[in-house]
Formats: sequence, C-alpha cells, structure tokens
Amino acid sequence: MTGEPIHRGSISIESGRIVSVDERAGAAARDLGGVAIMPALVNAHTHLELSYLRGKVPPTKKFLDWIRTIMATRRQYPDAADARIIDAALGAIAGARASGTGLIGDISNTLVTAPLLREASIPAQLFYELLSFNTTDPEAMTREARARADAAVSRDVRVSLAPHAPYSVSPGLFAALRADLDEHPGHVTSVHLGESPEELEFIKRGTGPWRTLLEELGVWTDEWQPPGTSPVEYLEQLGFLDRRVLAVHGVQFDGDDLRRLHSREMTVVSCPRSNQHVGVGAPPLEAFYAMDVNVAFGTDSLASAPDLNLFSELAEARRLAPRVAARALLESATRQGAAALGFEDLGTIEKGKRAQLIAVRVPAGVDDVEEYLVSGITPGDVSWVS
Repeated sequence: MTGEPIHRGSISIESGRIVSVDERAGAAARDLGGVAIMPALVNAHTHLELSYLRGKVPPTKKFLDWIRTIMATRRQYPDAADARIIDAALGAIAGARASGTGLIGDISNTLVTAPLLREASIPAQLFYELLSFNTTDPEAMTREARARADAAVSRDVRVSLAPHAPYSVSPGLFAALRADLDEHPGHVTSVHLGESPEELEFIKRGTGPWRTLLEELGVWTDEWQPPGTSPVEYLEQLGFLDRRVLAVHGVQFDGDDLRRLHSREMTVVSCPRSNQHVGVGAPPLEAFYAMDVNVAFGTDSLASAPDLNLFSELAEARRLAPRVAARALLESATRQGAAALGFEDLGTIEKGKRAQLIAVRVPAGVDDVEEYLVSGITPGDVSWVS
C-alpha cells in the first residue's frame, strides 16, 4: 500500500513482525499459490453491540424512521450483558475476521464489547460514545465516562471518548469532550457528521424531525439556538475539529465542508451500504477523493448492513465511484483506516510493521489484481498469513 504491487515477491516474518519485503521469492519461501498478499482490512466504523439487531431493522426511506425503530428495539434489551447481545457481538467479530478485517473502530454506548475484542485478539479502537443534548454538568459526565473508559483499556483495545452527533450532544458536552481529548494527546475520537438531510435542517434552522424527537424525549432546551450553518462549520465554531477527529458518514458534505476537513487533515469514514439502508442516500465518494480528503471505510452495524465484510463495502464504493482508482480505495481500507485510528504499525506491508496480513485467492486470468480486490471478495477466498 506504499508503492507498486510486487509480483512473485516474498515477505519474511519473525515474532509477528515483518522483517523484510523482497522483490523475488527465495528457495526457502513458502508458496501460497495464486493469491494477493495484502494488509488486513480496517473497519473504521461499526457498532458491534448492535449486532443482535441483525434483520430486525428494515430499510427505510426516512432516517428518523430507522432511528425510532432502533430506539424501540433496544428498549427490549435493557441489559447490555444479555447473552443474546454478547453472542451476536462475538459472531460479528468472528465474521469480520473471517472476511479479512484485522483492525476495528467500534462505537459503544456500554463498553460491553471491550472484553470481547480483547478475548478475540483483534486490535481495536473503541469509542465510548456519549449522548446528552441537555446535560446540566457535562464536565462531570465526561469525568465519569473517562474513569469507565480507562478501566476498559487493554493492550490492543484502546478506549477513548466520543460525542454521538451534533443533534444529540450539547455544546457544553462537545467542549468537555474536546478538553478530554486535549488531555490525552495519543487518543482519537469520532463523530457522526453530515449523515442525513434532517441533520442539516436541524443545525441550520432548529426545526424538523430531530427537533420533534428531542421534544418527545423531554430533552429539548430553548437555550440551544440553531447556528444557521452546516454541521461541519458548527463543530468548527465549537473548536472541536482537528486531524484526530474522524468524521463518520459525510453523505451531505458539500465542497465547503470538504475544504474545511481537508485543511485540518481530517479523515471521513464512509459506510455506503449503511447509508442507503437508513435512507440518507449515497455518499459523494468521488468528491471526497477529488478534494483530497483522507478516506477510510466502515460497515456500520448489522442493524443497517447485511454483514461486516469490508470487501463488500469496497465493492459498493467501486460502484458509486467508478472514476476513483482501485488502488486508492484499497489504500483507504488499509493504510488510511489504520492511520485514522492511530495504529501506525498496521495497514501496510513494510519492514517493522505488524504482520497482520491476509491472502486473497485470485483466479487464473485476472490481469488487474487491484481492480479484482474491489469487485467483492467472499470470506471463502480469504485466509490469514501466519
């Protein structure tokens, strides 16, 4: 992912690290056959704790209809430690790994997935997500969340705090979470941003379905005044945005939004299959790349995607962005995702990097291997290089 593909080369691995990459295979090399060896994929945005909702939330044309179904269904499972939730999350992790994913960016409201990821030995950046549009003490809320997050950290499962979205987090909570991020310079965070037309209406005018839902939930406050801007400009005005903030979705981003993100070296995490399931439309992927914005990919949760196979996400990205080079899409699904999540020792095949490598079977007669890799690879064609 840092140069031209190497044909019939070899990789030497010792103690889980890459010690050399050679242009040719020596006599002692183990021949893996007709495969493409590549870094494991990076699923930069999913919600493993929602895996039990698979098949329970149908596609919709209105985002708020999907949100309301999610809320109603989650109320039926009030215990985060419910065996059905745990088993579904474990199955989702196994499915992700079987399809070639070696690093996960997971959103959690409960931290229930932290030990599951640790036990599965899959590196992860866990985002402990907070929601509160009308909290009276955002600093205390953030301090308490920080204590819980720190208790969930393990060697390869990092935990940081994250706001949910501009329509569900108060300005005070954004400020407190930004302060926490500044106190932890090695951390990254995430925010759902520019996902739906309803979000744009709410931030612009303070009206629409999000205002209605906040009032129904009893959390609306007249102290909040609509900034009259795009969601990106709103968070910029709050001082929240920089290169350590992952902007997830971006379906509604325009050129001005993308210029603002590019100037801060931010990464957009795109989840095209989920976007269409929840009724917000297709992301402007070609614009992301044309504006030279860093792009990573995620599947989102099994409540809005049929599986956690990132190769399937790449196939959908290829359909939506036929003018984007296959190599650029592959780089987004590996190097860019790993860098965005703060795992600089993953995502490329280079000396000194961790040997999180997969081998993808390539049929005879395939001339453009990179294009083949974004055509839709099934788990049966993926194996791990040990």
